[in-house]
Amino acid sequence: MLVPLQASAVGGFTVVALLVLALAVITIWQSVEIVDATEKRALTVFGEYRKLLEPGINFVPPFVSATHRFDMRTQTLDVPRQEAITRDNSPVTADAVVYIKVMDAKKAFLEVEDYKRAVSNLAQTTLRAVLGDMELDDTLNKRQEINAKIRRELDEPTDEWGIRVESVEVREVNPSKDVQQAMEQQTSAERKRRAMILEAQGERRSAIETAEGDKQSNIIRAQGEKQSQILEAQGDAVSTVLRAKSAESMGERAVIDKGMETLESIGQGESTTFVLPQELSSMLGRYGKHLTGSDVKEDNGELDSLDFDEETRELIGLDNIEEILGQIDEEAEMDVEAMEQEAQAIKEGEDPANIKSADEVIEEMDEESPDIEDVEAEMDAEVEK
Repeated sequence: MLVPLQASAVGGFTVVALLVLALAVITIWQSVEIVDATEKRALTVFGEYRKLLEPGINFVPPFVSATHRFDMRTQTLDVPRQEAITRDNSPVTADAVVYIKVMDAKKAFLEVEDYKRAVSNLAQTTLRAVLGDMELDDTLNKRQEINAKIRRELDEPTDEWGIRVESVEVREVNPSKDVQQAMEQQTSAERKRRAMILEAQGERRSAIETAEGDKQSNIIRAQGEKQSQILEAQGDAVSTVLRAKSAESMGERAVIDKGMETLESIGQGESTTFVLPQELSSMLGRYGKHLTGSDVKEDNGELDSLDFDEETRELIGLDNIEEILGQIDEEAEMDVEAMEQEAQAIKEGEDPANIKSADEVIEEMDEESPDIEDVEAEMDAEVEK
C-alpha cells in the first residue's frame, strides 16, 4: 500500500510544479510590454491611467494593466462625399482628405474616445459649412482657399485632443446636373462669342490690309502718272524749241534760195550793175562757206565741208538744246528718286499728306526748266546780230 501512495504523491508534486512554472511564464509575459518605434502606448492599471510607454521594452504590472496603442506617424483620413448648398443656392457635392498626426498621446487617450472618427466627423461638418459660405464660382475656382479655411476650423478643437491637422485637400467639387448643363451651355455660348469676335477681328484686319495695299498702289500709280506727265511736258517743250529753231533755219535757207534765183534772173539781164540787200549778202557769206562742193574759192583752193562753228551753233541753239536735255534728264532722275523715297515712306507708315501732287511737281519743273519764250527771244536777238 505504501508504494502506490508514494507514486501518487510524486505525480501530484509534478503537476503542481508544472502549474507553478506555467504561472511564472505567464506572469513574466504579462509583465513585459514591447513598443514599436512608430508608436506609443498608454498604460492603465485597474483602469487608471498611469503613463505612456515609450518605444522599446517596458515592464508593467501583470494581469491588472492594459495598454492602448497610438500610431505617431502621419495618418490619412478620407472624408466621405458631402452635399452642401452654396450661398447662391446652388447644390454641390464634395469630398476631401485630411492628414493628421498624434502630437500628445495622453490627450488623444483621455480627451476623446476615438480621435480618428472625431476628426472625420468634424471635417465633414466643416466642409459643408465652408462650402455653404461661398458662391458657386468660388467653390469651383478657389480650391486652395477652401483647404485653408477647413484647416483653420479644425485646428482649435483638434489641439485639445492632442491631434495636429497637417493639411486638408478637397479632391473635387461637383455642382448638380442641372447646374452642369447650364454651365456647359454658358461655356459653349462663350466659345461661340469668342469665335465670332476673332472672326470679326480677322475680317477687319484683312479689310485694313487690303485698303492699305490699295492706297499704296494708288499712290504709286499716281506717282507714275505724274512722272509720265512731267516727261511728256518736258518732251513737248524740247520739241517746240527744236521746231522753232528748225523753222528759223528753214526761213533763212528760203531767203538764200530766193536770193539765188533773183541773182540768176539778174545775171540773165543786160545790165552790169547790181544792188544786193545787205541781209542777203551777210547770210550768203555766213552759209556759203559750209556748202559742200561750193564754187567759192579761198587762197586758190576749194573749201571742204566743215562742222558748225560757235556762231552757227549759237544761232541754231544746239548748245542750249543739249543743256536743256541735260537739265530734263537730271530733273527726271531726281524726281524718280523722290518718288521711290515717297513710296518707301508710305510702306513704312509715314503720313502720305506730305507727298506732293503731280500738278505741284509739274509746276516746280516748269519753274526750274528754261522758258521757251526766253529761248526764242535769245535766238531772235542772235539772228538780229
